[in-house]
Amino acid sequence: MHFSKKRTANPPSGHRSPASGASMATSSPTLGLVVIGRNEGERLRRCLRSIDCGSALVVYVDSGSSDGSVALARSMGAEVVELDTATRFTAARARNAGWMRLIALAPGVDAIQFVDGDCEIEAGWLESAAGFLAANPKAAVVCGRRRERFPELSRYNAMCDAEWNTPLGRALSCGGDAMMRTTALAEVGGFNPAIVAGEEPELCRRLRERGWSVWRIGAPMTIHDAAIRKFGQWWVRATRSGFGYAQTYAATRGTRPLYGRELVRAAFWGGGLPAAVLFACVAGRPLAAGLLAAGWIAQGLRLALRYGLSRGALMMVAKPAELVGALAWVRQQAFAGARPRSFVYK
Repeated sequence: MHFSKKRTANPPSGHRSPASGASMATSSPTLGLVVIGRNEGERLRRCLRSIDCGSALVVYVDSGSSDGSVALARSMGAEVVELDTATRFTAARARNAGWMRLIALAPGVDAIQFVDGDCEIEAGWLESAAGFLAANPKAAVVCGRRRERFPELSRYNAMCDAEWNTPLGRALSCGGDAMMRTTALAEVGGFNPAIVAGEEPELCRRLRERGWSVWRIGAPMTIHDAAIRKFGQWWVRATRSGFGYAQTYAATRGTRPLYGRELVRAAFWGGGLPAAVLFACVAGRPLAAGLLAAGWIAQGLRLALRYGLSRGALMMVAKPAELVGALAWVRQQAFAGARPRSFVYK
């Protein structure tokens, strides 16, 4: 794999991972990396160390950090893009700014590895992913196994780790960490910068509609640090998901909209059924209230049997949070002067 550094076309180079200390062999395609972050601190340092900015062309896009992330990235050899604070930050906006800057510096880049600043790239991933794209010319996106750094520290981190463990093979979408073919990304115009959450499935849908494919392979890809130790952090994250569901559904509602089922579940389990229980109680119908409440509890038990008690309980409690997020998006659309919602849980 050839790396591009700054404005030089294809210099020979190697990748050194702190996990292995081994140099990478070179093969096609030419690769650049885009890292995005906001106040990631030591997580960003680990991320950039896993890349070796001295050899690879790395663009770091910062969304208004106040912790010295910009200076840190520059000191480690990354090209830095600082987003204008006058426009709302989104991960999609940051990734667009990153890959556009990258191809401006090195137009010959064939593939781009996107990685969030709270993640560390696993040793060997770049070779595996680039080799897959080289062997599969219709593949636009390839991703691997993202694992949580500290799943044992909290039930929320453990739940994130379980979420990352998705089936292998041809996929409908990827997450924030993925390698993408530059020509495919440019063909569809990149990410939708307005989408707060769910920007990757929306992008992958447009790619698939153009005949490209998305794949998940078994190679270890990144180590993620969710750093969620409190219920409040997890609630904000779930609320953000609900906001993203509503926003992405609206953006894709022409044919087969995304996240329709998720919105229905959030509305029913997070709002409709609890409201019905409350109404039955107020109306003096204790039997009806009990039966309705039993239905909610039965769903929770079903999830607990399938995913474990802790994860099943959190999945149920997530539904009201997702509904709150979806309603926040509706409110934002209904009132033109409404302040855009921000979701910061770290």
